[in-house]
Amino acid sequence: MKALLSTYDKTGLADLGRHLSDAGYDLVSTGGTARDLRDVGLQVQEVSEMTGSPEILGGRVKTLHPVVHGGILALRDEPGHEAELAQHEIDTIDVVVGNLYPFVETVSRPGVTLADALENIDIGGPTMIRAAAKNHPHVLVVVDP
Repeated sequence: MKALLSTYDKTGLADLGRHLSDAGYDLVSTGGTARDLRDVGLQVQEVSEMTGSPEILGGRVKTLHPVVHGGILALRDEPGHEAELAQHEIDTIDVVVGNLYPFVETVSRPGVTLADALENIDIGGPTMIRAAAKNHPHVLVVVDP
């Protein structure tokens, strides 16, 4: 079983990571989230190790990859999906933990620049959460660890 964790707000992350690990989940995570989980002694595989692709564009692209989204979206009771996962050596992802960049808070600040506003439009987080929600019979979604 795999749990994918990629959060902006790390509140509660260490405890959730411990609980998931204790329950037998392998933890997979992106850069800063992985670092925070490792800092509390948890074993974590970087998403980039799982996909074979590094985070790129200064962290703008981390989880947007077929290995990630195939693992989230695959229907566990659909033989064709299982066969495709096996063919492409993709593991299922059973838990997705994510929360989003603070866009509203950012654009509410006096003097916020367009560059700051644009950098706080989250793409990967909502995509991950929506993929997990689409496959909710098979994937647990956590947005507030």
